[in-house]
Amino acid sequence: MLTTSSPHIAGQSVDIHVGGMTCASCVRRVEKQLEKLPGVSQATVNLATEHAQVQWDLDLPLPEMQARTLRAVRNAGYEPALLQTHETTTAAPSTWSQWRVWLAIALALPFMLDMVGWGLPFAPRWQALLASVSVFGLGATFYRAAWYALRARTGNMELLVAIGITAAWGMSTWSWLTVAANLKPTLYYESAVVIVALILLGKHLEQRAKRQTTQAIQALQQLRPDVAHLLPDGKNRRETQDVPSGELLPNDCVLVRAGERIPADGEVIKGQSHVDESMITGEPLPVSKQVGQRVTGGTLNQEGALEVRVTHTAAQSVLQHIVQAVEQAQLQKAPVQRLVDQVAAVFVPVVVLVAVML
Repeated sequence: MLTTSSPHIAGQSVDIHVGGMTCASCVRRVEKQLEKLPGVSQATVNLATEHAQVQWDLDLPLPEMQARTLRAVRNAGYEPALLQTHETTTAAPSTWSQWRVWLAIALALPFMLDMVGWGLPFAPRWQALLASVSVFGLGATFYRAAWYALRARTGNMELLVAIGITAAWGMSTWSWLTVAANLKPTLYYESAVVIVALILLGKHLEQRAKRQTTQAIQALQQLRPDVAHLLPDGKNRRETQDVPSGELLPNDCVLVRAGERIPADGEVIKGQSHVDESMITGEPLPVSKQVGQRVTGGTLNQEGALEVRVTHTAAQSVLQHIVQAVEQAQLQKAPVQRLVDQVAAVFVPVVVLVAVML
């Protein structure tokens, strides 16, 4: 998505969707890759919304800026996609992703009960079987993300998780297969299985939180009606015509019947009614509207019919300004979040190095 319609102008911003990010170190890696592009003054990536906003100072055609931005994100190991204007990505979780969480918890439950002394101890071979299904089946997503990080010569949270669960599974399997017949093997299968279950549960909750962050924008976008009743101009058109509300221009006159939402910001030129403006003011009581008074697009006309002269296009409306403000608020980061991103960028390599040294 480009925030400007000019085909060849410096100082533009490009907004894209970035898929595959899992932690703050991923955010920092994408930002660093984008900041390396010639002509980029600032790159901001938000993990919760999976959006990246890139500020360009270079005078390039818009398609070329788009292509360079997408290529940089892909080179960083993630999946970029252009967004349409004010598009909000809220993909619902697949059935398998939800079942995978519950299956991981079910596999971890016997180990957790055994850890607290409530369960029945089971043979090492059954522990190895359940752990193998959990680690290499349900945890396959960690290995894929870790492989992408290694290809990019960097680290992420999945790399630490993959190393941890593989070490726990490997040490347990080696102890089980090599221990003497009269001795009890030292097993760590429960650590690997519980880690997989907790991480998958955390990711599931995180994805649900991401979807919730976009509901405000979607709710605002749905307030504006899709169709407006354009009044006749007396010359070329003598009957009311239904047109998309996004095509309304200043000085167009529209008819708003009782129970309909006002399609654009404008001024009442005929009629009298009460309008519910709670979406703007928070005031629950409807406001009386008469000839000469202004109305806001997206508000609800409750009683009589109104004829409204449009004063602002959809892109300049109060509702659209609110949507843009919410989107910008989601993209911006608090100072402490920027600090966390910087620390996370070096956290994974340091942890791996310390583990190897010890």
